[in-house]
Amino acid sequence: MRLALKLHPDSSCSAVDRIEVDVVRTRPAGLLLRYCVTGTIGALRLPGVTTPARADGLWRHTCFEAFVRALPQAAYHEFNFAPSTQWAAYRFGGYRTGMTVASEIGEPVIDVRTDAASCRLQAALTLDGVAGLPSAAIWRLGLAAVIEDTSGALSYWALAHPAGQADFHHSDCFAHEISAA
Repeated sequence: MRLALKLHPDSSCSAVDRIEVDVVRTRPAGLLLRYCVTGTIGALRLPGVTTPARADGLWRHTCFEAFVRALPQAAYHEFNFAPSTQWAAYRFGGYRTGMTVASEIGEPVIDVRTDAASCRLQAALTLDGVAGLPSAAIWRLGLAAVIEDTSGALSYWALAHPAGQADFHHSDCFAHEISAA
């Protein structure tokens, strides 16, 4: 299913026309995310592709994010994917509490393709046996992106935004439901 991300009302980014995400639950515990940014890609600050590796602080620059929660639990996982192919995975016990590195999650397969008019990042996750994400459960997703332009300004994009400042962890952002494959 293709979903459009919305720019946070307090953000601006004249270089981006649109951000869309295709979401597929490839099997009960598999998740395939395809982010597509269209616009003037040369006006964005995108890191070069490197060897895939875990890294912290990816959200400080251009980064694509997914938040996954099994209903009806409060616990959730956060995944960050950078155009460099660096990535991160965290587990939270509740809203912004109990954060730990989700070390049981294996390296996602990340593919990045960029041209003058688009930046596409595809991330395939295997979440078999991940505590808090039972494969038979309905998952609620929050999909988001942080986009940095060449001036260093950040803009915040999500399926939905809560009132006030951008906060991808807020329950309002978990705006898409996906059942087991």
